[in-house]
Amino acid sequence: MIGHYEAILFDIDGTLVDSTAAVERTWRTWAAEHGLDAAHILSICHGVRSSDVVARYLPASEIPAATVELENMELQDLEGVTALPGAADLLGRLPETRWAAVTSGSGRLMRKRLSAAGLPVPDHLIAADDVVAGKPDPEGYRKAADALGAPIDRCLVIEDAPAGIAAGRAAGATVLAVCTSHQRAEVDDADVVVDSLTDVSVSVGTDGIQVEEAPADRAPAREG
Repeated sequence: MIGHYEAILFDIDGTLVDSTAAVERTWRTWAAEHGLDAAHILSICHGVRSSDVVARYLPASEIPAATVELENMELQDLEGVTALPGAADLLGRLPETRWAAVTSGSGRLMRKRLSAAGLPVPDHLIAADDVVAGKPDPEGYRKAADALGAPIDRCLVIEDAPAGIAAGRAAGATVLAVCTSHQRAEVDDADVVVDSLTDVSVSVGTDGIQVEEAPADRAPAREG
């Protein structure tokens, strides 16, 4: 058993949506245009706002334009963007009032990726442009919990990247990591680690959400 919560707060890229190929294409193209090391950028960019990544390489005066440039490139590349295993089933079992998304991407881009993957867009989506500080800062997860009216210590954060795991823990939530983009050893700071969302079962009742690790021979079930 994982626990009982009032709400679940999801990361998007790498947690609900597989956009790895598109992300890598964008960063490789951008790095080549700016004469930068794409391999190094890709080693640090996952789960981090584009503006925060760009800030490592370009002067402060160039960050806004470069961030817009990257977003426009990403908006034009939705090829291969798909839902990760278990994501559609899990979200389909949660009431809209019990879940939100917190992402390091822009709101416009994340809505497009969710739609491209055939997943619902939540009523509450806290994106890069909605916070002063991005992950690993806890601001986004605290805002999402407030939007749902749920105490952060009664929320489960589901993440795939170290920066997001650190953000969830710093916010005061329980954190579950999925090994979709990183090796298990890289996400072991989470409270619980599973291979994918297919390993997670939710039961929704009037008093909240019971979250369990799903047995391999049993599909998740809903109550209430």
